Amino acid sequence: MLLMPESVLQPESLAPPAISSAASALSEKEKFESILSAAPARSPLYYSWLRLRRNRLAMAGLVVVVIFILTALFAPLLAPADPNAQIYEYEIKPPGFKGNLLLRRVASPTPDGDRFKAIPIQGFTLRADSIDVIDFEGRSFTLSQSELYGGEPESGKIGAEKDWHRTPAFIMGTDKYGRDVFSRVLYGTRISLSVGVIATTIALLLGVTLGALAGFFRGAVDSTISWLINVVWSFPELLLVIAITVALGSGFWQVFVAVGLATWVDPARIVRGQFISLREREYVEATRALGFSNPRAIFRHILPNAVGPITVVATADFAAAIISEASLSFLGVGVQPPTASWGSMLRDGYGYIVSGNGWWLSVFPGLAIMIAVLSINLLGDGLRDAFDPKLKR
Repeated sequence: MLLMPESVLQPESLAPPAISSAASALSEKEKFESILSAAPARSPLYYSWLRLRRNRLAMAGLVVVVIFILTALFAPLLAPADPNAQIYEYEIKPPGFKGNLLLRRVASPTPDGDRFKAIPIQGFTLRADSIDVIDFEGRSFTLSQSELYGGEPESGKIGAEKDWHRTPAFIMGTDKYGRDVFSRVLYGTRISLSVGVIATTIALLLGVTLGALAGFFRGAVDSTISWLINVVWSFPELLLVIAITVALGSGFWQVFVAVGLATWVDPARIVRGQFISLREREYVEATRALGFSNPRAIFRHILPNAVGPITVVATADFAAAIISEASLSFLGVGVQPPTASWGSMLRDGYGYIVSGNGWWLSVFPGLAIMIAVLSINLLGDGLRDAFDPKLKR
């Protein structure tokens, strides 16, 4: 019979104060066991996080993903211009081009809600009650100071120059409509991440539910769901997405639903395999012996143990959803103009690649897609290694 040390059997309030002298009497093995028993209990997610932190590539991917998320949330604050504002005089201007705009007051708001019209100019001369302007084409004309945006038009007082004169810098150049490419790339982040989140959520809801039912019940349920998985799996994913989009109609939400309905197969296959393996474990047999219901066994005991593989496949589906949305927009059946989308920007700049002019129209949205997908895949690989330490390399 194993006898516990007297200091362990006594309640904490009755333990002798000389803990160090009692610990010195223990053997090395007992010391180690006492340290382990005194350590706070940690969840498996804690140790998975520690393994993920040691993966530098995965942490770099996580940092980039966080930057993309913040960019999508604060795009209106970060974008220097309206992504749909068109200045035709500034079409196909190279990166770093600096504009020169005079803001003229308008009687009624523009479709964008602005109370002014931007006039590209070469220069101006401010006089006592007027302003001489040379426009972008070199033509001269004169405006009353009350026509300038800002100030007090009733009294004829002119506002500060920053109110009616701006010199925007187009960091990534302009497109064929004179729109700021940098602002459109920032706003395109919203579309891509929204498609990734919503489409992946739809795919997980369908895939996890069907995969769990197939793996847990087996038999006819498994055969039926597996047949459905094989049927959907036999179609090329992009063609299936296009078919669903055509059936639902082109639009913003239709793309989300189409991508989600076409990408649920991978989660279903992964979850089915996990449930087939986990349903034979002792704790699942114990739930049956205790008379617990099948939904409780599925959602309370088996599904939490499959979170690791589900998280990994979710990151892969997230990256695939971004590529699918860009492909649909490139083909013209995705998000419709003038909404800024990385895929539609690639389509607009495709014709300029051959001519050698306007290379930035495709390079910058293409880099955004590449960096986003690469960072998500790096994070997914890190999560795979973190959740399964046996894959440690």
